[in-house]
Amino acid sequence: MLSVCYSDTKIEAGCDEAGRGCLAGPVFAAAVILPRDYSNEFLDDSKKINSNTRYKLRENIENDAIAWAVASYSPEEIDEVNILNASIYSMHRALDKLKIKPELLLIDGNKFKEYNGIPYKCIIKGDGKYMSIAAASVLAKTYRDDYMIQMHQKFPNYRWDKNKGYPTPEHKIAIRDFGVSELHRKSFNCNIQLKMDF
Repeated sequence: MLSVCYSDTKIEAGCDEAGRGCLAGPVFAAAVILPRDYSNEFLDDSKKINSNTRYKLRENIENDAIAWAVASYSPEEIDEVNILNASIYSMHRALDKLKIKPELLLIDGNKFKEYNGIPYKCIIKGDGKYMSIAAASVLAKTYRDDYMIQMHQKFPNYRWDKNKGYPTPEHKIAIRDFGVSELHRKSFNCNIQLKMDF
């Protein structure tokens, strides 16, 4: 059972990212402020629920949240600042877009950098513990999936409509056969993937 709030009084924004472990495409992040009495029996870590449920939850979250926002960091930016920083900075960008200023940030994971002096709490596997982080995970995941499905139309060889840029065997084979695209993260040295067993 997910908890709604970490604090008894503060306006909380949950933050999470999607796409950190991918070989291609941006990293996406979301920030969500939910009502203190929010309830949704289906809300959970986005990795634990199927695609259809995620998209239904996205609609619920966007309708029910006090405020929400989604932002991203491009492959070029990831290569420039590294994937950890890109994940954090994409959360900052999502927070920039919130229409209400939070008083406490709940961050999924164990790393973050101060944002505008707002107190924050890093929570390992927080997307399975707090509703606002779970909601952020759903938004980040679905918006990133939408983007990668769209990019599949431009780069069909990599089957991003299926693997969303993650290092699946078919994606590695496509890199071997067709090389890397402009959406691949150069700092990830995708060619190393070719040395792995398929």
